[in-house]
Amino acid sequence: MAKAPRKMLGAATDPHILALMKQIDTQSKDTVARWCLDYGEAVLLPLYEGRCPGDLRPRRALEAARDWLAGKVKLPYVKNIILQEAHAAAREREDDPAAQAAARALGQAASAIHTATHALGIAFYGAAAIAYDRLGTGASPEAYAAIAREQGEALLASLRAVSVENEPNPVRVKWYC
Repeated sequence: MAKAPRKMLGAATDPHILALMKQIDTQSKDTVARWCLDYGEAVLLPLYEGRCPGDLRPRRALEAARDWLAGKVKLPYVKNIILQEAHAAAREREDDPAAQAAARALGQAASAIHTATHALGIAFYGAAAIAYDRLGTGASPEAYAAIAREQGEALLASLRAVSVENEPNPVRVKWYC
């Protein structure tokens, strides 16, 4: 029997993940949340919607998170949408590991409005989504590790591109990984 694909790729001890955590620590919660949403929309949402045409649930979770950032809705409303939309979409995609991981990553992107540590979910689930989309589920561990590293480095570069130098209100993160 074939081994089930990993739900996430990468590790909290990977150099690019440690650098990402360090960069997140220098930014405001708002900057981190907007970066997560922007990256999710630009990179992972097209992957998900390409594999699951017509399923707009992860998109609705991102939109609800943006509405919260704009002060249009309350956090409990957004949390419910994230659970009922993005996370539900992921649970229903057991047959498609790339789509499942993308939906999970998008749920994490939306959840970053609440807790900045969810930003790491984009790295780990996003790497799995991209790897399974490109390689399927039968590639070597080395091939998956290369994509996890590539994804982590791309995330770090995208955060650095929007980072506020000398941010006066950096997010206070306790990394438990």
